[in-house]
Amino acid sequence: MANHTLIKDADHPFSGLLMRLADLVAVATTLWVSVWLMDVNWTFAYHVALLLAGMLFLLTAGPAELYDRSWLSLSLNSEATQVFKVWLWVVVGLLGLAYTTKTTEIFSRRTITLWMLLAPCSLIGWRFTGRFIIGRLNRLARVTLRVAIAGAGPLGQQLAKAIQQQPAHDMAVDSFYDDFIETGHQPLPGLAATVRGTLDRMIDDARNGAFDVIYLALPMRAERRISEVLDRLSDAPLPVYIVPDLFAYSLMNARMSNIAGLPLINIYGTPHTGMGGIVKRLEDVLLSLLILCLVSVPMLLIALAIKISSPGPVIFRQHRYGLGGERVEVWKFRTMYVLENDSTIRQTTIDDPRVTPFGRLLRRSSLDELPQFINVLQGHMSIVGPRPHAVAHNELYRRQIPGYMLRHLVKPGITGWAQVNGWRGETDTLDKMEKRVEYDLAYIRHWSLWFDIKIILLTMVHGFVHLRAY
Repeated sequence: MANHTLIKDADHPFSGLLMRLADLVAVATTLWVSVWLMDVNWTFAYHVALLLAGMLFLLTAGPAELYDRSWLSLSLNSEATQVFKVWLWVVVGLLGLAYTTKTTEIFSRRTITLWMLLAPCSLIGWRFTGRFIIGRLNRLARVTLRVAIAGAGPLGQQLAKAIQQQPAHDMAVDSFYDDFIETGHQPLPGLAATVRGTLDRMIDDARNGAFDVIYLALPMRAERRISEVLDRLSDAPLPVYIVPDLFAYSLMNARMSNIAGLPLINIYGTPHTGMGGIVKRLEDVLLSLLILCLVSVPMLLIALAIKISSPGPVIFRQHRYGLGGERVEVWKFRTMYVLENDSTIRQTTIDDPRVTPFGRLLRRSSLDELPQFINVLQGHMSIVGPRPHAVAHNELYRRQIPGYMLRHLVKPGITGWAQVNGWRGETDTLDKMEKRVEYDLAYIRHWSLWFDIKIILLTMVHGFVHLRAY
């Protein structure tokens, strides 16, 4: 349906469980086959490798949305790409653990290589087979369902396009019905169906068996008309679905859920709940520990240089808004002669006299932000997320930019999607801040583990040094 790209369905645990079990079986089977083909002994080490591979796969497959939505709503190419990405992350994790624990010698390299090549093929293979079997069963069990859509507006048109793109569902849009669009009108190029008549005509056609299923894709302001149509369709023996008119809202990780059977739609949601939250926290802890080990000596040298070059503390502690708008303390190496942390903070400008000479170098190279990896370990920040703004700036922009505070649905980050796209430094005009917020909200909307990795890699390539970092 049209809203699969907008809402993640969280109400099908059984099908999700079956898919997880099938994936684990595929991973286990390919390892067993690899051991057998290479004629090596199955030792306890392979049990451990299989257990770790299964855990890593499930941890990364969830945020990659391999289980959150119906796999029939994805093209096979899209799903294959996601599977390969998830498996690549598993391979990197296993190789990293083996290298760290110095246990690479206890495995057959040819066996492990073969397994790492066969496993993604097996994972894609069972999905392709499942699609083929379901498609065949649908064609054997019934003819193509004739679909009627009530509402020829943008919502109804997008629904029709989505149905056309999902041939595995064996549905075809037979006709549109609308009270305000003339009969015979073709809503959108590329859609064969035309408007057959009004909603009253649809009710009559439904009672006469003109189609097999009805989708009500009417705007929310037509609540009274929807209720009337539903009441009159109660004596028509065919299924009726309501397509929520969510295009009127700016969705942020919207998710279907329920309370005691009462359906709910979470409009402004965070992706870092449940398994997504666990994966995000593991990513933050493991990477920040690794980075702090690598930069501990440079951080000591920077601290010494700050102490020698200008009077004042080494660490500047500033209050920022964190997750849920809660105030947190963010650490940076001190780069100024002053310690501003009140309600009238002035943004740094080019050749700002408040910045020390050594501080200018730190700010230009982003080295002043290294202490924030300690904030990540404390749980106040993430490595990747919307950059935290001063409290004074938050209070200013929340009144000027719609959706500004939605940035705080996730923890603030050391680097972010806005920063690697060039939106960092001074925001001397409102449109610059609006652009930064636009990228921040896009990050939250499309978050995945792979998105975080992409941002980290982009930061390593060209995200540290920036001309607008004064």
